[in-house]
Amino acid sequence: MNITTVTSPITPEQHQAGIVHIGLGAFHRAHQAVYIENTLAKCGGDWALFSANIRSNVTLVEQLNEANNVFHVVEYADQNTATVREIRAMKEALFAGDAMGRQALVKRLADTHTKIVTMTVTEKGYFLSPATGQLQTDNADIQHDLANLESPKTIIGLLVQGLRLRREAGLEPFTVLCCDNMPHNGKRVQTAVVSFAKAFDAELAGWIEQQVAFPSSMVDRIVPAMTEADFAAIKQDTGIDSPTVVKCEQFSQWVVEDDFPQGRPQWEAFGVQMVADVSAYEMMKLRMLNGSHSLLAYLGPIACYETVAQAMTDPAIEQFLRFYMMQEVAPTLPSFDQQELEDYCSALIQRFKNDSLQHRLQQIAMDGSQKLPQRWLQGWCDLSQQGMARQATELGLAGWMLYVMQHQQAQTSINDPLQTTMFAAISQSENTAEKVASLLAMTDIFPALLADDTALCERISYLVTQLQQSPLQPTLSSLSS
Repeated sequence: MNITTVTSPITPEQHQAGIVHIGLGAFHRAHQAVYIENTLAKCGGDWALFSANIRSNVTLVEQLNEANNVFHVVEYADQNTATVREIRAMKEALFAGDAMGRQALVKRLADTHTKIVTMTVTEKGYFLSPATGQLQTDNADIQHDLANLESPKTIIGLLVQGLRLRREAGLEPFTVLCCDNMPHNGKRVQTAVVSFAKAFDAELAGWIEQQVAFPSSMVDRIVPAMTEADFAAIKQDTGIDSPTVVKCEQFSQWVVEDDFPQGRPQWEAFGVQMVADVSAYEMMKLRMLNGSHSLLAYLGPIACYETVAQAMTDPAIEQFLRFYMMQEVAPTLPSFDQQELEDYCSALIQRFKNDSLQHRLQQIAMDGSQKLPQRWLQGWCDLSQQGMARQATELGLAGWMLYVMQHQQAQTSINDPLQTTMFAAISQSENTAEKVASLLAMTDIFPALLADDTALCERISYLVTQLQQSPLQPTLSSLSS
């Protein structure tokens, strides 16, 4: 194993925590924290991290605290080459899943040193309807925060309470930077925050609309959930025996809309693309990379594959993904020329083949109801309006529906916020066609254009049956040939 070790030159005591990050998971540590680490090392500034979890994993926070919030990121180029980075950019890690922790987090949000709040809480953490993008004001957690804003549970309640306290204290607002995989993620979070604030205090909502910046961003790095086998492999490869270590691919990209009224780190010094408009990058990544990942997540297990790299050893799957990206996604991306898209497609195929990551398909399959509108359905609608074929996307939808049906029949969890609703809908249906129709009728997921399409229902019902009865590879080949 060829290992390159990068030791951190940072002394955290020399830097104030100017950024609060909410969602202290593996992706944050392997992506934003690495960019902050290298920016502080190169440019300095009071931009260290105060990172918090608000839902789960108090153990991780305790482990980070015991290690003085120092951890390592192992970037694998392949099974024989890796870079180990020591990260010291995190001044403090906090668990805010209880009342005391929430108060500490709110206090930090209201602190004069806080200039930026970033977040990775996954799509479902924003309580936005997947179909309409509007705040789900009837959600129990949102209702709790509206009634108990001094101790909020959700990211939306936390942001509003932090901004409310800053306004009352006469402080400038922090900038809100979403780092989750959603199109126009800045505007979507702004919609959620302003909608919540309007339900609480119209004047506060007006101030937020006028004063708070919500730039969008696109993040890209494959960071699998850590397993016991991963910890053992890292110990063998690098000698690091720590529960806070995280592994990822070597590739990393961050594209950020440059709108930070209170200042920002010099991210561009370490490769961040600061641009006026992120939307084209967002759409390309969501539909090509994330859309392909979802295809693998729901179709790969039908052929008994468990990881992305395993699935990519199958020539029929590779051909199918290339067909999907170049025939069904590329026509929906007018901002890029054909050569750029072909190069991106080929690069993604190579990244997916990185067998050092062991990126499990089960991890990607979670929260499908929240992911598919951005990854597949908007592109499906674009193709439909152009009168173009979309058979790869429809096969993906059939794979997802079969996945939901099989788990409902076995009464096993799919880790999706709409699981109960979906299971209840299909449990009342007697055959595959009825189950498909009941899922398509879920307006929380599907736009009316799809829900009312009887021909689509028939095609997906046929594909679900085909996936149940025939080997996967001939089906893929027949669609992508």
